[in-house]
Formats: sequence, structure tokens, C-alpha cells
Amino acid sequence: LSSSASGASVVAIDNKIEQAMDLVKNHLMYAVREEVEVLKEQIKELLEKNSQLERENSLLKTLASPEQLEKFQSRLPAEVLCPEEQSPGVAAPAQRSGGSAV
Repeated sequence: LSSSASGASVVAIDNKIEQAMDLVKNHLMYAVREEVEVLKEQIKELLEKNSQLERENSLLKTLASPEQLEKFQSRLPAEVLCPEEQSPGVAAPAQRSGGSAV
């Protein structure tokens, strides 16, 4: 009797472990699905923002004079390669002139 009782106890424990693992798996799958939905929404928003910025960039390029474009493009590589070295005084006028063109 004792060995059959301990065998039944082992089976009961195994069943509880399996139930707990199923519960954890279901919870994780739910959490992952939820996160995927959030990320899909963020991707959608970023694609829309990117499209808006591309249209704005195109418009600004058409409105900018050749001199402004040349000046901007001549500064671009230094800013892209070493943004931390750019002084705040240099960034502020560019931002202001870009904002006033719109």
C-alpha cells in the first residue's frame, strides 16, 4: 500500500507540475501576443511618422536655395560622424532657420 500511495503521490505531483507549466506557458504566450500587438502599433506609427518626415524633407529641399542646400550638405558628414563634438551654438541656428522656412 505504501508504495502504491507514494506512486499515486508522484503522479499527483507530476500532474500539478504539468498544470503549473501549462499555466506559465499560457501566461507567457498571452504576454508575448500582447507585446507583439503593441510593437505592431509602434511600427505602424513609426512608418507614418517616417512618411511624414520624408514628405517634409522633400518639401524643404524644394524650398531651400542651392546655397542653403550646399551649406547643409557640407556640414552633414561632420554632424553625422561626430554629433557629440557639435557645439550647441551651431545646432541652434540651423534648427531656427529650418523652423522658419516652414
